[in-house]
Amino acid sequence: MKRLRLHRDVTLADLAEETGISTSTLSRLEAGLRRPTLEQLLPLARAYGVTLDELVDAPPTGDPRVNLRPIPCGDGSTILPLTRRAGGIQAYKFVLPTGDDDAEPDLRTHEGYDWAYVLNGTLRLVLGEHDLILKPGEAAEFDTRTPHWFGATSAGPVEFLSLIGKQGERAHVRAAPRQGPAE
Repeated sequence: MKRLRLHRDVTLADLAEETGISTSTLSRLEAGLRRPTLEQLLPLARAYGVTLDELVDAPPTGDPRVNLRPIPCGDGSTILPLTRRAGGIQAYKFVLPTGDDDAEPDLRTHEGYDWAYVLNGTLRLVLGEHDLILKPGEAAEFDTRTPHWFGATSAGPVEFLSLIGKQGERAHVRAAPRQGPAE
């Protein structure tokens, strides 16, 4: 429980106020000096945004479904992790709000390889000197050490899947470059 609290950058006092459980009781629960009751676990699970099974680290039941926990980002976008194992290729669904076509992209780099597949909307991918527009059903793959940026266009929000892996773990699908305005 302490790991959850620290990960969310919450103090014992803040958690006590939110759950109605005293700070001394919360401290003893985190230290393992006291066993939690169901009446304590329910508000703690709500405060942390996790299920009771996750809170008490229950053993897996063999259910293959991935429990989607949306991660809201400060810019209005949402990330949904689609895989739950550590290491290897990780799958995510990104939902980006309507973009500004005149906004200057903030290109980033990091170790790994990325594969993106557009589900709905129009995805703008700036990849090095290439400015690409991907429509539903189109995909792109690239080495993430190349400066890159994803965004929605002014046409509306966009939803896309992304597989991100270590160098060498990649899919093999390519998209055509963005078409400029008609001349």
